[in-house]
Order: sequence, then structure tokens, then C-alpha cells
Amino acid sequence: MKFKLLAYLLLFTAYFANAQQKVIQLYKGNAPGSENWTWQEAVSEHNAANTRKVYNVVHPSLGIFLPDPAIATGTAVVICPGGSFQTLSIDNEGNEEAKWLNEHGVAAFVLKYRVIHSLTNDPVSEVTANYKTQSYHDNVVQLFPLALADARLAISYVREHAAEYNLSPSKIGIMGFSAGGTLAAASAYKYTPANKPDFVALLYPFFPAELQSEILPDAPPMFVTAAADDELGLAPHSVDIYQKWVASKHIAELHMYTKGGHGFGMRKQNLPTDKWIERFGEWMGLEGFLKPNPIAVR
Repeated sequence: MKFKLLAYLLLFTAYFANAQQKVIQLYKGNAPGSENWTWQEAVSEHNAANTRKVYNVVHPSLGIFLPDPAIATGTAVVICPGGSFQTLSIDNEGNEEAKWLNEHGVAAFVLKYRVIHSLTNDPVSEVTANYKTQSYHDNVVQLFPLALADARLAISYVREHAAEYNLSPSKIGIMGFSAGGTLAAASAYKYTPANKPDFVALLYPFFPAELQSEILPDAPPMFVTAAADDELGLAPHSVDIYQKWVASKHIAELHMYTKGGHGFGMRKQNLPTDKWIERFGEWMGLEGFLKPNPIAVR
């Protein structure tokens, strides 16, 4: 009986170490700039994207995933899922990456940032129908500063609470996919000491030149990956920011896959893109972000 109980406890501990442990709200009360939003956050389980989508986010939050203290590195990653600024691919570009990072001693904070208001319960179809319209473009322009504020605040929150989560305040990075990659890339510009990312990972980001500004002298190291056959035509955005980072004498690594399309995330396609996160792990190790954490609770 004692053996069965011990086995159960060990199994529960192993599961818990790789599951979301709590959720915190980024703002006390209504988020600035969207005080009048009255719609309710929802989840689309069945859609053309074949992945779970969160939409109508009004109150930005962080889902917190912490690694086993025995393997903790003190490194954390804020993860910004993609979804065309109207949805969040919360599993394929969020929770699944968080679990992989936990297995490698890295804490993860999956960000639900504010997105464009969906008028139906099928936000994926709304995006497909409206993606090339002027009204959609205008909505993105209005939404972007709010979502970027959420991403910056997420970095600040993790740094401010580093001791609580057994983290190093100088090992806090941000990872973003597609639209989330726009936020992650933008966070590498015009930062403050509180919200500066210590490293940045960009997955098939949308990041045109008009969103870019001066690369600061202490800009963070950057990992970039995309597929050349990205059906949204975003591969050049990854090449552009990589080239500018290297030209400004900052650390950068680029993986441009031949095939993989847009939005591959953790989806298995039997292609080299299936292993991108392993390449990211290798890069983190090379840059010193996977060293054992001397302040971790053991």
C-alpha cells in the first residue's frame, strides 16, 4: 500500500511539474486602453486551423509553468502565441512549448494578450474572411500598442517576481510566433531596464520595416526560425531582422527551413521543422541560459 502511494505521489509530481500551475492577471482591474471592452474571453475548439484558439481576450494573463526545482536553470521565457492578432494558438504555440521548456529546466509564462474583438464563435473564419481588408488592418493598428504593452508588462512581472519563482532576473527571455513574434521582436526595441528581454526567440514573425527603429547598443541576443514556403510570405521578415541584428554586431542565429509552412509551432509534419525547438534549446545552452541555477530550491 505504501509503495502504491509513493508511486502515485511521484507520478503526480512529474505531471504537475509539466502542467500549468497557476494563472495571474497582469493588471489590477481593467487594462489601460481597453476599459470599455465588455466581451468575454472564449475558446474555439473546432476550427479550420485544427488547433485550440483563445479569442476575445479582455483581461491579459500569464499561465505559469515551472520546472522541477532539481533541474531548474533560473531561466524563464514569456511565450506569445500567434493568431493574426485576433486569436491565440494557445497549445501549438504556447502550452506545448512551455512543457518542453520545463523538461529542460526553463520556466515558462504563456501570455494571453489582448486581441481584436471577434463577433462570432468562429474567429478563425473571421480572420480568413477579413485578413486582406482595410478594416482588419485598421483594427491591427489600433490593437498593436495594447498587445505590446501586455508583452512588456509580462517581462516586467517575471523580472519583478524572479525570487518568488527561483529565477535569475538576468535570464528572462521572450518567444513569439507570427503575430506574437511581432510583439517579441518589438520588445527588443525601446525597452527599459524593467522590461528588457535578455534574449528573444522569433518564430515566423510578422515584422515589417515600419515597425522597426534603432537597435540599441545592448540589444539582446536573438534566435530566429521560419520556413521558406511560408504561405503568408513572411520568410523575408525573419531574414531581414537577422541581417540587421548581425550588421549591428549583435548575437543572432537564423534557421530557415525549406518546408514547413506558416504556423508549424509544435505540430508534427515529419519535416525538419519538427525539431526547431531542439535547435532553440541548443542555442540557449550555447548562450549560457541552461546552466544550473545557483539560487534554485533543491
